[in-house]
Amino acid sequence: MEFAKNQQNSWYEHKEKMYVAVDCIIFGFDNETLKLLVFKREIDPLKGDWSLIGSFVRPEESANQAALRTLKDVTGLENIFLDELKTYTEVNRDPGARCVCVAQYALIRIDDHDKELVNKHGAYWFSLDDLPKLVLDHDQMVKDALEKLRDKARFFPIGFELLPEHFTIPQMQTLYEQIFQKKIDTRNFRKKVLSLDFLKNTEIKDKSSSKKGAYLYKFDKKKYDSLKQTGFNLPIIKETRS
Repeated sequence: MEFAKNQQNSWYEHKEKMYVAVDCIIFGFDNETLKLLVFKREIDPLKGDWSLIGSFVRPEESANQAALRTLKDVTGLENIFLDELKTYTEVNRDPGARCVCVAQYALIRIDDHDKELVNKHGAYWFSLDDLPKLVLDHDQMVKDALEKLRDKARFFPIGFELLPEHFTIPQMQTLYEQIFQKKIDTRNFRKKVLSLDFLKNTEIKDKSSSKKGAYLYKFDKKKYDSLKQTGFNLPIIKETRS
């Protein structure tokens, strides 16, 4: 038994080591634009270049726990939407060391995060149209995360994780137009989302954009949670106009 244990230890000792990291694709929505939180890389190589926010996975952590820790450290937020995207394993993806990365994407409400913490870490929000060139394979990660977000948003209400507690139908439509990078027919969108019956009209009007104003809605949590489990079909995404 002792011999087998020593033989096993010897087998591990003679294997090359590699790092495991997490990178977080952090999406936010400011009621007008879908944005991404990035910062300037703090370590060599490529120190000072724009990067996704990430960390090495600690020995006592899972990749998911490492991502949640990183998100809390940078934004101050807990209990936010986080989903594993993909594992990136190209041998030469990181010039610093052999490193496998488990990418995760997160959806947060921009108004909820700790702005002082974000500033402390030198992080900035960029609209997707103005996103700077990112290090390593981070541009590909962002592209992959957008594709997954679009696939999910067609059938599950995860895009609503980006909206404030109270919002207008036009704000919701703008969010979906930003996610899919397409214009959506206003009448069809309104008809469809109201037919799903997971919105409650607060009877309060937002008059910041017009004198007439638009009613503020909030989610019916019970119905919203049910739709998160069962899914829905949002065909209005196909009914677009240029």
